[in-house]
Amino acid sequence: MSKDEDMQKEIMRLQNFERQMQAVMMQKQQIQIQLGEIGLALEELAKAKGDVYKSIGNVMIKTTVEAAKTDLEEKKKLMESRKKTLDEQDEKLRAELIRLQKKIQEEMGSSDEKA
Repeated sequence: MSKDEDMQKEIMRLQNFERQMQAVMMQKQQIQIQLGEIGLALEELAKAKGDVYKSIGNVMIKTTVEAAKTDLEEKKKLMESRKKTLDEQDEKLRAELIRLQKKIQEEMGSSDEKA
């Protein structure tokens, strides 16, 4: 395999990692939004007295404040766990991206010196 072919493969890998990072960042952003909404809902539940309603699909179901709070706390834990996983993925992708960028720059620098 020639150096040019190797370089093309590395560039394609770099582009793939960049796409993966964008996807992870979008997922993290969505989770952050959901965590914000859960926080607001928990604040409102703290003010509520008596029965409340929760949305399940297109249907509103009557429930207690305690049950709604429990559901939201579980959802919050799940979102925080997903966010942690995405943070770890992001960190690994960034490290690999930096490694590939350096490798490509070095290859390009060494090929420029030979020309």
